[in-house]
Amino acid sequence: MQKPMIGVTPLFDRARDSYWMLPGYFLALEQAGAVPVMLPLTDDETVLRSAVERLDGFLLAGGPDAAPPLYGEEEIPSVNEICPERDAAELTLLKLLWDADKPAFGICRGLQMMNIERGGTLYQDIPLQHPSEVNHRMAAPYDRTVHDVTLLEDSPLFALYGKRTAGVNSSHHQAIKTLAPCFLPMAVSPDGLTEAIYAPQKRFYWAVQWHPERLWVKDENSRTLFKAFVNAAR
Repeated sequence: MQKPMIGVTPLFDRARDSYWMLPGYFLALEQAGAVPVMLPLTDDETVLRSAVERLDGFLLAGGPDAAPPLYGEEEIPSVNEICPERDAAELTLLKLLWDADKPAFGICRGLQMMNIERGGTLYQDIPLQHPSEVNHRMAAPYDRTVHDVTLLEDSPLFALYGKRTAGVNSSHHQAIKTLAPCFLPMAVSPDGLTEAIYAPQKRFYWAVQWHPERLWVKDENSRTLFKAFVNAAR
Protein backbone atom coordinates (compact mmCIF):
# COMPACT_ATOMS: atom_id res chain seq x y z
CA MET A 1 0.00 0.00 0.00
CA GLN A 2 1.34 3.42 -0.96
CA LYS A 3 2.21 5.66 1.98
CA PRO A 4 0.29 8.94 2.25
CA MET A 5 2.19 12.16 1.62
CA ILE A 6 1.80 14.74 4.40
CA GLY A 7 2.64 18.41 3.85
CA VAL A 8 4.10 20.12 6.93
CA THR A 9 4.14 23.90 7.31
CA PRO A 10 7.72 25.23 7.52
CA LEU A 11 9.37 27.00 10.44
CA PHE A 12 11.04 30.33 9.63
CA ASP A 13 14.25 31.74 11.08
CA ARG A 14 14.33 35.43 10.18
CA ALA A 15 17.86 36.01 11.51
CA ARG A 16 19.25 33.26 9.28
CA ASP A 17 16.80 33.91 6.45
CA SER A 18 15.98 30.21 6.35
CA TYR A 19 13.14 27.71 6.37
CA TRP A 20 13.71 24.79 8.72
CA MET A 21 12.05 21.85 10.44
CA LEU A 22 12.20 20.17 13.84
CA PRO A 23 12.83 16.45 13.27
CA GLY A 24 10.08 15.36 15.69
CA TYR A 25 7.34 16.29 13.21
CA PHE A 26 8.86 14.24 10.42
CA LEU A 27 9.92 11.30 12.60
CA ALA A 28 6.49 11.01 14.21
CA LEU A 29 4.81 11.01 10.80
CA GLU A 30 7.27 8.47 9.43
CA GLN A 31 6.71 6.06 12.33
CA ALA A 32 2.97 6.40 11.74
CA GLY A 33 3.39 5.30 8.11
CA ALA A 34 3.52 8.59 6.20
CA VAL A 35 6.00 10.38 3.98
CA PRO A 36 6.37 13.98 5.27
CA VAL A 37 7.35 16.87 3.01
CA MET A 38 7.95 20.50 3.92
CA LEU A 39 5.64 23.01 2.26
CA PRO A 40 6.79 26.31 0.73
CA LEU A 41 6.30 29.45 2.81
CA THR A 42 3.95 31.31 0.50
CA ASP A 43 0.44 32.70 0.45
CA ASP A 44 0.22 32.25 -3.33
CA GLU A 45 -3.12 30.48 -3.65
CA THR A 46 -2.16 28.84 -6.95
CA VAL A 47 0.91 27.23 -5.40
CA LEU A 48 -0.90 26.09 -2.27
CA ARG A 49 -3.90 24.81 -4.21
CA SER A 50 -1.55 22.59 -6.21
CA ALA A 51 -0.15 21.21 -2.95
CA VAL A 52 -3.64 20.59 -1.57
CA GLU A 53 -4.61 18.71 -4.72
CA ARG A 54 -1.49 16.52 -4.75
CA LEU A 55 -0.85 15.74 -1.08
CA ASP A 56 -2.96 13.52 1.18
CA GLY A 57 -2.91 15.42 4.48
CA PHE A 58 -1.45 18.50 6.15
CA LEU A 59 0.18 19.18 9.50
CA LEU A 60 0.16 22.73 10.88
CA ALA A 61 3.26 22.98 13.07
CA GLY A 62 3.97 24.99 16.21
CA GLY A 63 5.75 28.31 16.16
CA PRO A 64 5.50 32.02 17.00
CA ASP A 65 2.49 33.99 18.19
CA ALA A 66 -0.29 34.79 15.74
CA ALA A 67 -0.84 38.49 15.11
CA PRO A 68 -3.80 39.69 17.26
CA PRO A 69 -5.28 41.87 14.46
CA LEU A 70 -6.07 38.59 12.68
CA TYR A 71 -8.82 38.06 15.25
CA GLY A 72 -9.81 41.69 15.72
CA GLU A 73 -7.69 42.66 18.74
CA GLU A 74 -4.96 45.21 19.36
CA GLU A 75 -1.62 43.64 20.22
CA ILE A 76 -0.59 43.83 23.89
CA PRO A 77 3.09 44.34 24.86
CA SER A 78 3.65 40.76 26.07
CA VAL A 79 2.94 39.24 22.64
CA ASN A 80 6.12 37.57 21.41
CA GLU A 81 7.66 37.93 17.96
CA ILE A 82 5.15 37.28 15.21
CA CYS A 83 5.75 35.98 11.69
CA PRO A 84 3.52 37.72 9.11
CA GLU A 85 4.76 35.35 6.41
CA ARG A 86 3.55 32.29 8.31
CA ASP A 87 0.28 33.98 9.25
CA ALA A 88 -0.54 34.76 5.61
CA ALA A 89 0.58 31.37 4.28
CA GLU A 90 -1.28 29.33 6.87
CA LEU A 91 -4.53 31.28 6.63
CA THR A 92 -4.53 30.78 2.85
CA LEU A 93 -3.69 27.09 3.22
CA LEU A 94 -6.35 26.51 5.87
CA LYS A 95 -9.11 28.00 3.74
CA LEU A 96 -8.12 25.68 0.90
CA LEU A 97 -7.98 22.66 3.21
CA TRP A 98 -11.39 23.46 4.66
CA ASP A 99 -13.00 23.82 1.23
CA ALA A 100 -11.32 20.64 -0.07
CA ASP A 101 -12.06 18.61 3.10
CA LYS A 102 -8.46 17.41 3.26
CA PRO A 103 -7.26 15.81 6.52
CA ALA A 104 -5.53 18.42 8.66
CA PHE A 105 -3.84 18.23 12.06
CA GLY A 106 -2.80 21.32 14.02
CA ILE A 107 -0.23 21.36 16.82
CA CYS A 108 0.08 24.28 19.29
CA ARG A 109 0.21 27.33 16.97
CA GLY A 110 -1.53 25.10 14.42
CA LEU A 111 -4.54 24.81 16.72
CA GLN A 112 -4.57 28.55 17.25
CA MET A 113 -4.39 29.33 13.52
CA MET A 114 -7.13 26.83 12.73
CA ASN A 115 -9.35 28.54 15.30
CA ILE A 116 -8.53 32.03 14.00
CA GLU A 117 -9.15 31.12 10.37
CA ARG A 118 -12.67 29.96 11.24
CA GLY A 119 -13.50 33.08 13.31
CA GLY A 120 -12.26 32.27 16.81
CA THR A 121 -10.10 34.36 19.16
CA LEU A 122 -7.12 33.82 21.48
CA TYR A 123 -5.82 34.81 24.85
CA GLN A 124 -2.75 36.79 23.83
CA ASP A 125 -0.93 35.99 27.09
CA ILE A 126 -2.26 33.28 29.42
CA PRO A 127 -0.47 34.44 32.60
CA LEU A 128 -1.85 37.96 32.13
CA GLN A 129 -5.34 37.23 30.80
CA HIS A 130 -6.14 33.77 32.23
CA PRO A 131 -3.88 33.29 35.27
CA SER A 132 -3.82 29.92 37.02
CA GLU A 133 -1.47 27.48 38.73
CA VAL A 134 -1.33 25.17 35.68
CA ASN A 135 2.11 25.11 34.04
CA HIS A 136 1.46 25.91 30.38
CA ARG A 137 5.08 26.83 29.61
CA MET A 138 7.30 24.05 30.87
CA ALA A 139 11.08 23.99 31.01
CA ALA A 140 13.11 21.41 29.08
CA PRO A 141 13.15 18.47 28.65
CA TYR A 142 9.94 18.52 26.65
CA ASP A 143 9.50 14.75 26.16
CA ARG A 144 7.60 14.42 29.45
CA THR A 145 4.13 15.27 30.69
CA VAL A 146 3.59 18.32 32.88
CA HIS A 147 -0.19 18.37 33.43
CA ASP A 148 -3.27 16.33 32.61
CA VAL A 149 -6.13 17.15 30.28
CA THR A 150 -9.68 15.89 30.61
CA LEU A 151 -11.06 14.24 27.48
CA LEU A 152 -14.72 14.93 26.70
CA GLU A 153 -16.58 11.65 26.55
CA ASP A 154 -18.51 12.37 23.35
CA SER A 155 -15.37 13.39 21.45
CA PRO A 156 -13.38 11.37 18.91
CA LEU A 157 -10.24 11.85 21.00
CA PHE A 158 -11.89 10.10 23.94
CA ALA A 159 -12.93 7.31 21.59
CA LEU A 160 -9.36 7.09 20.27
CA TYR A 161 -7.66 6.99 23.67
CA GLY A 162 -10.41 5.13 25.50
CA LYS A 163 -9.89 7.02 28.75
CA ARG A 164 -10.99 10.12 30.58
CA THR A 165 -7.63 11.82 31.24
CA ALA A 166 -4.25 11.99 29.55
CA GLY A 167 -0.93 13.56 30.48
CA VAL A 168 0.48 16.17 28.10
CA ASN A 169 3.50 18.41 27.75
CA SER A 170 2.95 22.15 27.39
CA SER A 171 4.89 25.01 25.79
CA HIS A 172 2.64 27.95 24.99
CA HIS A 173 1.57 31.29 26.41
CA GLN A 174 -1.41 31.81 24.07
CA ALA A 175 -4.60 29.73 23.94
CA ILE A 176 -8.14 29.65 22.62
CA LYS A 177 -10.37 32.29 24.18
CA THR A 178 -13.44 32.01 21.94
CA LEU A 179 -13.84 28.75 20.04
CA ALA A 180 -14.89 29.17 16.41
CA PRO A 181 -18.50 27.97 15.88
CA CYS A 182 -17.51 25.14 13.53
CA PHE A 183 -15.38 23.42 16.18
CA LEU A 184 -16.16 21.30 19.22
CA PRO A 185 -13.76 20.81 22.13
CA MET A 186 -12.16 17.42 22.74
CA ALA A 187 -9.99 18.12 25.79
CA VAL A 188 -9.66 20.79 28.48
CA SER A 189 -6.91 21.65 30.95
CA PRO A 190 -7.53 21.85 34.72
CA ASP A 191 -7.92 25.65 34.47
CA GLY A 192 -10.58 25.36 31.76
CA LEU A 193 -8.57 26.13 28.63
CA THR A 194 -9.51 24.24 25.47
CA GLU A 195 -6.61 21.90 24.67
CA ALA A 196 -7.98 19.92 21.69
CA ILE A 197 -10.62 20.62 19.04
CA TYR A 198 -12.19 19.05 15.98
CA ALA A 199 -14.62 19.96 13.21
CA PRO A 200 -17.35 17.27 13.22
CA GLN A 201 -18.43 18.06 9.66
CA LYS A 202 -14.98 17.24 8.25
CA ARG A 203 -13.24 13.89 7.63
CA PHE A 204 -10.34 14.73 9.93
CA TYR A 205 -9.80 18.31 11.05
CA TRP A 206 -8.23 18.03 14.50
CA ALA A 207 -5.83 20.10 16.58
CA VAL A 208 -4.13 19.88 19.97
CA GLN A 209 -2.48 22.55 22.08
CA TRP A 210 0.31 20.28 23.36
CA HIS A 211 3.29 18.84 21.45
CA PRO A 212 2.91 15.14 20.56
CA GLU A 213 5.88 15.46 18.18
CA ARG A 214 8.04 15.81 21.31
CA LEU A 215 6.32 13.00 23.23
CA TRP A 216 5.77 10.22 20.70
CA VAL A 217 8.92 8.19 21.44
CA LYS A 218 7.87 7.67 25.08
CA ASP A 219 4.10 8.21 24.91
CA GLU A 220 1.68 5.71 23.37
CA ASN A 221 -1.12 8.31 23.23
CA SER A 222 1.00 10.51 20.97
CA ARG A 223 1.81 7.63 18.63
CA THR A 224 -1.89 6.74 18.49
CA LEU A 225 -2.76 10.33 17.63
CA PHE A 226 -0.31 10.50 14.73
CA LYS A 227 -1.50 7.13 13.43
CA ALA A 228 -5.12 8.31 13.47
CA PHE A 229 -4.16 11.34 11.39
CA VAL A 230 -2.10 9.31 8.93
CA ASN A 231 -4.88 6.72 8.57
CA ALA A 232 -7.34 9.50 7.77
CA ALA A 233 -4.99 10.68 5.03
CA ARG A 234 -4.35 7.18 3.66
